[in-house]
Amino acid sequence: MRIFPETTMDDIRDHFKDAFREKDPFDAIIGQEKPKRQIMSALLMGHHILIVGPPGVGKTTLAKNISGLLPEIIVNDCPYHCSPKEPICPSCRGGKEIKTKKLGGMGRFVRLQGSPDLTVEDIIGDIDPVKALEFGPSSMESFTPGKIFRANNGVLFFDEVNRCPEKLQNALLQVLEEGKATLGSYDVDLPANFIFIGTMNPEDSSTEKMSDVFLDRFDVVYMSYPETLERERDIVLSKGRRLDVTFPQPTLHFLIRFVRSLRASDKLEKHPSVRSTLSLYERAQSNAFLKNKKTVGIDDIRDAVVSVLTHRIRLKPSLRYLQDPLAFLEERFDEFGGDPSTTDKGGDP
Repeated sequence: MRIFPETTMDDIRDHFKDAFREKDPFDAIIGQEKPKRQIMSALLMGHHILIVGPPGVGKTTLAKNISGLLPEIIVNDCPYHCSPKEPICPSCRGGKEIKTKKLGGMGRFVRLQGSPDLTVEDIIGDIDPVKALEFGPSSMESFTPGKIFRANNGVLFFDEVNRCPEKLQNALLQVLEEGKATLGSYDVDLPANFIFIGTMNPEDSSTEKMSDVFLDRFDVVYMSYPETLERERDIVLSKGRRLDVTFPQPTLHFLIRFVRSLRASDKLEKHPSVRSTLSLYERAQSNAFLKNKKTVGIDDIRDAVVSVLTHRIRLKPSLRYLQDPLAFLEERFDEFGGDPSTTDKGGDP
């Protein structure tokens, strides 16, 4: 069976040319200007992308942002998203009148979560042996499609791709390169008219080895933590939840500087993410609110540090058995100037 896409990658690239003329097509991400430019450059040539970066820097948000830029297409209202001109699923080819629908980019955003339990059949599909006996092994009725079908003319987002087993990597090679997959003794042509965006966390140790031939299918883009304190502050104020308490600007700057100092610490091998900053910002407000205070103070940050950060850091092996993370954080907070008696004055940033 062969898939006939409604649009081609050339059409999608042409659409990106227009979208990228905007001032900032990836406006859902604050900062990260260099990675944004690299991603736009890769997309204009239809290259698959592997985004490498620590947790919480916006890799998933960026992938969704790319999907949102895709043009609407008209497809049949069926699980395969068949082209009205060239339907391929049994219901659309059976002669029945099938309704069509407009499908935006987010409707073609398909997410896979990397896991050792993920199988080739989960993402590509397989031949159902019972149906094969009834309809024949090469019939459309015998094939149970995987998630890759729904990504046709869209984005296949593979989060933590380095967690998937090597067998699955090998199965994706042919799809990424030729647009078809071989399932057992059956040759099944699958749509490869999608943008593949994978992510990797370089600090994660529970991963599978990535083969060179698999990595050779991608352009790699590196993302890191927010470039400056001001960028991270903008993220916190944009994404963080607010309570009816005042968060003085000096206190907020102290909070962000403390988290950023942990990322620069030579005692840690796992560093706090941007989610850590957001969580500390929100929990400090909660602590002040529960104390019936109108203004967040340093003591409210201190009371949240252990709960928010202990599991988000990891000491280097040489220190791991000499000091626990709780003691390390409390000591580091005091060294940084986190005197609980300190109060800040000033308005919201």
